Amino acid sequence: MLENFVETRGLVRTFGKKNDVVKALDGVSISIREGEIFGLLGPNGAGKTTIIKILTTLLLPTSGEAYVGGFSVVKEANKVRNIINLVSGGETPGYGILTVSENLWFFSQLYGLPSSVAKEKIKRLTVDLDFKKYATTRMAKLSTGFKQRMSLARGLLNDPKMLFLDEPTLGLDVLTAKRLRTYVIDWAKREKKGTVLLTTHYMAEADEMCDRVAIINNGKILACDSPTALKENLKATPIAKIDVSSIQADFSFIQKMRGVVGCSETRSIQTGVTSLKVMAQNEKVFSDIMSKLNEEKLKVLSINETEPTLEDVYIRLVGKGFEQAEEKANA
Repeated sequence: MLENFVETRGLVRTFGKKNDVVKALDGVSISIREGEIFGLLGPNGAGKTTIIKILTTLLLPTSGEAYVGGFSVVKEANKVRNIINLVSGGETPGYGILTVSENLWFFSQLYGLPSSVAKEKIKRLTVDLDFKKYATTRMAKLSTGFKQRMSLARGLLNDPKMLFLDEPTLGLDVLTAKRLRTYVIDWAKREKKGTVLLTTHYMAEADEMCDRVAIINNGKILACDSPTALKENLKATPIAKIDVSSIQADFSFIQKMRGVVGCSETRSIQTGVTSLKVMAQNEKVFSDIMSKLNEEKLKVLSINETEPTLEDVYIRLVGKGFEQAEEKANA
């Protein structure tokens, strides 16, 4: 008997044949409790989307088992499909020639909703997600943010017991992303309507939303716990943020230095500053880094010790973070 709403046991998925085999998943075992918002974090190609495709019955595992709501994704795929939905960031949520309401109506009929129920749900979701005024607008004319609101509305039409969110705030502005996160949290936690599996590259998003997160790399789960517990485990590891006056320099040498556990960088086009987040085995490593930066004639603007974040946990396990080139808005 399964104790969790989602379980995978020794999940393996390979692609290719004979001498050209790629192992996308290598014995993945995870469990997600009912009502939980569970985060899956990892670099591109780590296996996140492959897990989602298997759990949503879009891809068969090579070996291992996977269950959603107590149903086998292999042997009871139709039963799984009846209780799930999937929302992906950056996808086209419908047909451009149809209006928002027409698109949502179309999907409601695919889900088998009675007309009266469908009309009421479409009305409520467009109000709740604050895009009722675009109900008669053709989908092709919507901004990225409103397309994603429509995509989330489509994903909730059938009242899924399990909602898969694959980078749902990709490319969204700060306020729209915040609104969607808040709505999902309320849907899962306050209203207790379902369970959520979230993949994201935004560490702050995972920290805010998730009860637990699993970090995956090269098809293997490296760690799984609550964000708080994962961060607590890093308290003894020295972490420093170093601001350098350059966005053109190659900082890859830092990762190769003795005693460096992990390093990430964020480049600001507007300020011309690269912020390095470095984790080290001991404090002396930072002195070595400063000396090396001086040798490379790179101007250090500041260096400060910081408290562990979920991104630091990721860096510690994967060795590097998500490099971002960002252009900050004027204050």
